[in-house]
Amino acid sequence: MRTLVLGVGNPLMTDDGFGLALLEHLRESRVWPEDVTLMDGGTWGMNLLPAIEDADALLILDAIDAGREPGSLVVLQRSELPRYVAQKLSPHQVDLRDVLALAELRGNLPTYAVALGVQPERIELGTELSATAAERLEPAADAACAVLRHWGVNAPGAPVVPT
Repeated sequence: MRTLVLGVGNPLMTDDGFGLALLEHLRESRVWPEDVTLMDGGTWGMNLLPAIEDADALLILDAIDAGREPGSLVVLQRSELPRYVAQKLSPHQVDLRDVLALAELRGNLPTYAVALGVQPERIELGTELSATAAERLEPAADAACAVLRHWGVNAPGAPVVPT
């Protein structure tokens, strides 16, 4: 099974960069099998469509505003993922919801799809995560690996400890 772990967000907007920080944490702290691709999706927009459509399983890492307590782990199942194509102010204004909507419309949204992240504490200009979000990196990494293992992916368990 081809599995895509996709980190998205804007690292210049404090906690909005959580998905990318979590992706980097997963890269540095664990060893991944060859059939799992960890991809920095940043703010790539429609350029993500081929990678998403080529995957059998998609795990999106992001800051997710669900109206919960800051730092709360948020998991959205495939049916809960926001996907729609909306009116744009500019042809360059494309976000992940549009990409997911197009993949679904084309019949190529992966069967296994989950978004996982934390409720942001603050989203403002800045390159550092809030302390609340930063403290949630390891628990979110464990949760991401648990989702993948639930799908039957050979995801790593505990972090790799340097010797």
